[in-house]
Amino acid sequence: MTTILYEHPVFLEHHVPPGHPERPDRLRALNALLEHENFQPLQRREAPIANEDAVTLAHPESYLLDVMHMMPEEGVRQIEADTHASPESLKAALTGIGGAMAGVDDVFAGKADNVFVASRPPGHHAERDKVMGFCLFNNAAIAARHAQKVHGVERVAIIDFDVHHGNGTQDIFQSDGSVLYCSTHQMPLYPGTGAKDETGVGNIVNAPLHANDGSADFRDAVRSRIMPALHNFRPDLVIISAGFDAHHRDPLAQINLVGEDFDWVTGQLMDVAGKYAGNRVVSILEGGYDLEGLAESAGLHICRLMKG
Repeated sequence: MTTILYEHPVFLEHHVPPGHPERPDRLRALNALLEHENFQPLQRREAPIANEDAVTLAHPESYLLDVMHMMPEEGVRQIEADTHASPESLKAALTGIGGAMAGVDDVFAGKADNVFVASRPPGHHAERDKVMGFCLFNNAAIAARHAQKVHGVERVAIIDFDVHHGNGTQDIFQSDGSVLYCSTHQMPLYPGTGAKDETGVGNIVNAPLHANDGSADFRDAVRSRIMPALHNFRPDLVIISAGFDAHHRDPLAQINLVGEDFDWVTGQLMDVAGKYAGNRVVSILEGGYDLEGLAESAGLHICRLMKG
């Protein structure tokens, strides 16, 4: 397998207040792990910055303008209950979008089998017209729309194993049967969405977990709810909202996964991509707030992408 990783120094320039969990050290911890010899075959590239109009693939122009107006000229500004911005935050967010779109282009051009985008801020809580939960723009949603617009993709599956439900992705696609959204997450927990009966037009599959659930519960949810939906949908592209905060060390939730669970679920999703989507997988970093747990889990996820 050929795997490309997109990164950029600007992702470290999205600043948050001291003590905030979504901090630059998250990427520093991952970068330190990627220096291991196991990752030498990984093709590491600088993510391009997307044009501002790329945001409008999944958000209205009025929302883009609102977010632009929220950006401070100096310091750190709170723009929503949990979400902050600094002078380079808009550039960081647009570069995350650029990396996700470039990843889509790469897998359809045959330059890579799969791609991992090591970006921040994350995106899956950003609704169509609402900043939420550390997120400014919905990277996975924009990548899906880019695949449809530029590459004529008919069916995109977005699988989200972040411990928090991707309310933003569900909000954007809940009336669009061309995109399947599947999520495992702890419930009840922020943001309060993600019940099994939230099904959209038959394209939303939620597999909620309970506090203190572990590996067996997670794997059963994937096998019993998400995998049948994926095989029925037969996606042309698999996008992963790759959050690693269901790790047992993570401070923001109470799910007890271990690194090997992320390796396992990555393999399951790669099997689906191999069967229906020409191996095309684009994985985008979402949450994961314990530095050791994030580095371990994301490292195993990337290793699985590389090995197939």
